[in-house]
Amino acid sequence: MEIHRILGRGLREVVYKDAMEYEFKLKKIPFNRDVEYNVKYKDTVLKHKFYADFVVFDKLILEIKACEFIHEDFIPLTLNYISIAKSPLGCL
Repeated sequence: MEIHRILGRGLREVVYKDAMEYEFKLKKIPFNRDVEYNVKYKDTVLKHKFYADFVVFDKLILEIKACEFIHEDFIPLTLNYISIAKSPLGCL
């Protein structure tokens, strides 16, 4: 909410990610940004990868969206990301 309060709405998603990264560093919250995950299908790894916006505390997948409302398509997408990353937690 701090980021939204200061930056407001209407900016590109990457700007909010930059601000989130700043806040994580400021508060000494362990995170990784744009973490790459392979997607397996049967006995092969597909050529396209999934990139988690943030992985926080080595287990929370944090998906950032810059939009007017949470579209219903974002929820299954985030759940798929959690599954691919084998993460116990996710936040949209």
